[in-house]
Amino acid sequence: MNGLLKFIKAIEPDKKNSPFLHTLFDGFFTFAFAPNAITKQGVHVKDGMDLKRTMVHVVIAMQLCYLFGTYNIGHQHFVALGEYPSFFAGFHLKLSHGLIKLLPLFIVSNVVGLGIEFWYAAKKGHAIEEGFLVSGALIPLIMPADLPLWILAFAVVFAVIIGKEAFGGTGMNIFNIALLARVFVFFAYPTEISGDGSVWVSALDKSAELGTFVSQYGWPHSLLDWLFNGIGLSTFGDGGKAVVDGFSGATPMGIAAKGGWEAVTEVYTTSQMLWGTIPGSIGETSKPLIVIGALFLVAVGIASWRIMLSMVIGLIFTGVLLNGWGATVFMEVPWYYHFYMGSFFFAMAFMATDPVTASSTNTGKWIYGFLIGAIGLIIRVLNPAYPEGWMLAILFMNAFAPTIDYYVVQANINKRLKRVSNAA
Repeated sequence: MNGLLKFIKAIEPDKKNSPFLHTLFDGFFTFAFAPNAITKQGVHVKDGMDLKRTMVHVVIAMQLCYLFGTYNIGHQHFVALGEYPSFFAGFHLKLSHGLIKLLPLFIVSNVVGLGIEFWYAAKKGHAIEEGFLVSGALIPLIMPADLPLWILAFAVVFAVIIGKEAFGGTGMNIFNIALLARVFVFFAYPTEISGDGSVWVSALDKSAELGTFVSQYGWPHSLLDWLFNGIGLSTFGDGGKAVVDGFSGATPMGIAAKGGWEAVTEVYTTSQMLWGTIPGSIGETSKPLIVIGALFLVAVGIASWRIMLSMVIGLIFTGVLLNGWGATVFMEVPWYYHFYMGSFFFAMAFMATDPVTASSTNTGKWIYGFLIGAIGLIIRVLNPAYPEGWMLAILFMNAFAPTIDYYVVQANINKRLKRVSNAA
């Protein structure tokens, strides 16, 4: 190991003559090797965890979402065509199709985002900031599988430059970077991230001749067909297969907004919604796998259980109130079924708990999480143009998190001053 370390240090670019190459080298070096000198544990320092390894723990917590999301991309595609309806049927085709769709999203997200961070680090003359490790992993999971790559690139540029670097870089941003990328797509290109049909089910194209959606494959599918055919496995074919009669590609949220819970259960079972074998953003569908990731983050001390629990309480409180009101079919959806639909658990586990943009005081975390749960459900149920809510609710509360902490701290100061005055 010492020999390898000496070799790597020997090829280190000169910082003065090649600032960008040095910044690039430093980023990969510090990612691969732990520092040999760390602050010893004390009253305030509890362990030797650095920022890179904190970020890596969050990425590890997402891996089950990545595995399931990749496979579900292919599963939803073939279910729409009426082929391989059983979850594990056509396993090689579903998995490979999911990889074909997900890998470009992951590569573009990270190449564009990290490229911007490398450039800013070189211009500022400091080491690479590691915050985009998590954002680069989150962004593909909250996008549709068929999102055009150039739109994704624009979204990442907007989120990193306007949402992070304009505020000073990692640790200085006030809004969640991954959610800024999604909100950019939502407002700039709404038809690419909302609606039914080919938005949430990949590789489908509207056929003017047939008047319905048909499968659409590219050269990666042809290459895999050559491989699969050579080893005697089923293939994708040439495409052009029509979807089954009655296909809409609608998510449970879209159905509930128009027809209530009964309309949802006519299309999807509660088991499908729980385990995630439904259309939707890549990483948001499987609730048990998301909860496993959330528990992992709580166990390693990275995510706040107070924010998660208070979000659940906020949703339940608001859901009961809306059930009592019952002015629309969406309001009448029993509050507990809102946990089955949409991206609540993903937002709770990976978005609301971002330590940079969330409230930092313990009392503030309870308030912050509760308001996200309440406001998110209000947006989901009362806004007919956007039947979801957690993205906007979290960004809204990101802006108020410092204010919440300020008043919590001031209340504590006043309480202690009062105690001192009474003692005197």
